[in-house]
Amino acid sequence: MQYYNSSTQLYLNGEFVPAKDASTDLYSQSLHYGYAVFEGIRAYNTHNGTRIFKAKRHYERLKRSCELVHIPFEWNVDDLVRQTYKLLELNNLRDAYIRPLVYCSPNMTLSEPASVNIMICAWEWGAYLGDKQVRVCISSYQRPNPKSTPMEAKVSGHYVNSILATTEAKGRGYDEAVLLDQNEFVAEAPGANIFIEKSGKLYTPSLGHILPGITRETVLQLCKSLDIECIETQITARELKQADSAFLCGTAAEIIGMKSIDETTFPLKWSDSLGSTLQRTYKCLVLEKQNYEVFI
Repeated sequence: MQYYNSSTQLYLNGEFVPAKDASTDLYSQSLHYGYAVFEGIRAYNTHNGTRIFKAKRHYERLKRSCELVHIPFEWNVDDLVRQTYKLLELNNLRDAYIRPLVYCSPNMTLSEPASVNIMICAWEWGAYLGDKQVRVCISSYQRPNPKSTPMEAKVSGHYVNSILATTEAKGRGYDEAVLLDQNEFVAEAPGANIFIEKSGKLYTPSLGHILPGITRETVLQLCKSLDIECIETQITARELKQADSAFLCGTAAEIIGMKSIDETTFPLKWSDSLGSTLQRTYKCLVLEKQNYEVFI
């Protein structure tokens, strides 16, 4: 996939520059060690113009991720939101995926950086896992131990684990993977959180071993609005396989139903599931200004 062309602009350290002319230093800790943090954000072409869904919330998490791993954060969140809208305008993007990245200046030591950079780019990108139910497998890889690194920070280096899990899953003929934590409880997919449905209730892994996804947070808010009981708890692989239905959610994936886990097909028809209801409601939420304001 081509993410930019000769006219594409990106935001780099306070300026808009052609993506084709942007460069980075080869001695950065970010390149050598994965020491960087990022966000994934979506903009939608709504009836009220282009709207970035939960833009401020995403940039607040970007700041928090930096704080957790001792990367300086030198920018104003509200200004970053404004600059992101300007970036979309410059690139004539109405529906877009937005990627802010905070990365380190040259430093080959294993210490916190003296200076950092920020880049924001955007491109047209459909739902990451498509719009059909996905076949998923339990990965042989685990989520990293939260005592080894702050799992609530969206750190670039964490996603080596995600790449390995997804590559393994696709090599086995599946669409995506689900990773367990070090205690063999369900954690999340490589780039999405997971919910399961059982006997008319939803369950999702509790915090501590997962990334607290902003889409996950939105789903929990929607459950309250729709009077759907959702319980945050530890989930075993066996309980996952015995679920009536299940779905993944994330900014890139949005909400996507799971057809099966390993060789077990979920028995509940997707259109009859709570996940399908939430999928439709989420789509209305991100496209309708009236509802959107409640969830900023």
